Amino acid sequence: MTRKLRLGVNIDHVATVRNARGSAYPDPVRAALLAEQAGADGITAHLREDRRHITDRDIARLMEALTLPLNFEMAATAEMQKIALGHRPHAVCIVPEKREERTTEGGLDVAGDVARLTDFIAPLREAGCRVSMFIGHDPRQIEASARIGAAVVELHTGHYCDLHAEGRFAERDAELAALAEGARLAHSLGLEVHAGHGLTYDTVKPVAAFPEVMELNIGHFLIGEAIFVGLEAAIAAMRQQMDAARG
Repeated sequence: MTRKLRLGVNIDHVATVRNARGSAYPDPVRAALLAEQAGADGITAHLREDRRHITDRDIARLMEALTLPLNFEMAATAEMQKIALGHRPHAVCIVPEKREERTTEGGLDVAGDVARLTDFIAPLREAGCRVSMFIGHDPRQIEASARIGAAVVELHTGHYCDLHAEGRFAERDAELAALAEGARLAHSLGLEVHAGHGLTYDTVKPVAAFPEVMELNIGHFLIGEAIFVGLEAAIAAMRQQMDAARG
């Protein structure tokens, strides 16, 4: 399996910087268009319940401006379902969300919520959205995601990246092996496999090398790196790492 690995660029934290000042800039839609020019394959944006970064207006403007697919990250709430059905983005990624967390701390508990999530994603599927579940590598969560009718799972790579940053390399390698096994299981069940959260130039290559993974979604690191080198250069460097791993 050697198909090109896609890169989805998450532009949430351009909006974080904008909202810190309460101004109209920097504009996340402009960042999305720059990412498109730089070779991104898709744009990811997470509309949180508390609207801490991306806003409803941002989603509307992204839908109008983009020619790339929009991956709309959202919690499994009636409010977010209504917004997604109103816009019908290419993809919706269902994520766990806690108001007090800084960022998404772990994967969704699909196995513990099968009946509700089956009903929740049904109208999204009927509207033509590709439904993705943001989960850990636990086989129970992967199998449940297939059972409820999701098309995609996105494996949470945050713990692997944290272990690398902390220098806990034996544990990092064990986590990486578990992610690889999760990717194989998901693929065997007919799910398309994506991965993301916390990936950097230092951690992306081992994940990009998983042959089952078709897309990486990366945001915070790229937006941070863009402060120093520009978004186009940051994306190009990430793409180079991904392509080298895949080659």
